[in-house]
Amino acid sequence: MATLGLNIYSPPMGHKYISSISKYSPSNFRISCSSSFLKSKKFKREYTSVMIVPTGVGAAIGGYAGDALPVARALSSVVDCLIAHPNVLNAAMLYWPIPNALYVEGYALDRFAEGLWALQPVHQNRVGLVFDAGIEEELLIRHLQVVDATRASLGLPIVGYTVTDTPLLVEKWVDPASGQSTGRIQRPDSLLRAVENLQNRSKVDAVAVVARFPDDDTEDLDDYRQGVGIDLLAGVEAVISHLVVKNFQIPCAHAPAVLPPQLSISVCPKSAAEEIGFTFLPCVLAGLSTAPQYLVKGNNFSDDCIVAGDVDSVILPIDACRGDGALAFSRRKRNRPLIIAVEENETVLNDTPDSLVIDALKVSNYWEAIGVIAAHKAGIDPNSLRRNRINNIATTSFVPSNGYAISSAKSFV
Repeated sequence: MATLGLNIYSPPMGHKYISSISKYSPSNFRISCSSSFLKSKKFKREYTSVMIVPTGVGAAIGGYAGDALPVARALSSVVDCLIAHPNVLNAAMLYWPIPNALYVEGYALDRFAEGLWALQPVHQNRVGLVFDAGIEEELLIRHLQVVDATRASLGLPIVGYTVTDTPLLVEKWVDPASGQSTGRIQRPDSLLRAVENLQNRSKVDAVAVVARFPDDDTEDLDDYRQGVGIDLLAGVEAVISHLVVKNFQIPCAHAPAVLPPQLSISVCPKSAAEEIGFTFLPCVLAGLSTAPQYLVKGNNFSDDCIVAGDVDSVILPIDACRGDGALAFSRRKRNRPLIIAVEENETVLNDTPDSLVIDALKVSNYWEAIGVIAAHKAGIDPNSLRRNRINNIATTSFVPSNGYAISSAKSFV
């Protein structure tokens, strides 16, 4: 039982003839709950939600330049802790600080969901950069100017950079089987050497990688700028960050180096964040500066770490449920989170909860999803907020030790 803080009333000093009986009368004692006490105690654990929008799959919301960020901002105002990945939180030249959001790279998010890694929140990371040797001098200077701007104007702890010893030679394409973008770098060894050198020299806690990407075909770029099709850069960006995180277990995110496109008078708002600068670095550096550190299973997890069992809900597109993280969350034996599938956010994939036999709550849009999470956090069955969604409670048949099956409440009468 919680102890109440006592605020005891004492009569004014001038009342010196108050009898001892009246002085200690119950009416002179006022008992109240101390607000400072209530604020210091936790009566329910924090509510944690994971928001996933796979990259390079043409998601209607989150498939472009930061167009899932408004959803993340709204969701973060409802939950205590929001875990999301760069594709959700990045917006090229734009970013938005969300104090209770954790910026977790996709490979790390999958390992977290599988219970293999834990997340340890930090106050600040020392961030370093790796630049592709294939970046032209003028384009490199533009990127370095952006880095200095984030240091001076945002106060970000960017401590140094290095350049790979050979061009990374990025290749990108669309997977004909799935329809999503993917790719590779021909010199992954050069990238890994650069990250190792940066760690040894500058003692960085997180790494931003900037690789020179081949320029898009005009037709493909026009589609993307009009808010249709898929992001052709995103798939191989994930390949690059996955490689670093897998090998070094530190936060990493990627920003492509490309030449600015020719001015267009007609650009979809969803893609416009990529039209306003020379680099996509600001959001990456801001995210990495406070990204949680990754702790691998086998180490002792401290009390302030977040593990997969702490997650209460997972929200993702209706047809993008086959990712390692989504499958791991949906198959948990204990503390399985509520899986919420958003029908309005369609992708090029066809991995629905029904096709994968995943128990998920389907909602029409993110408006509904956030309402469901608000109810779930309050300990309320979301169905009780809908018309005619609560039916008579069903019985569960079982066989007791005497061998006679009991199939209804009537049997107990």
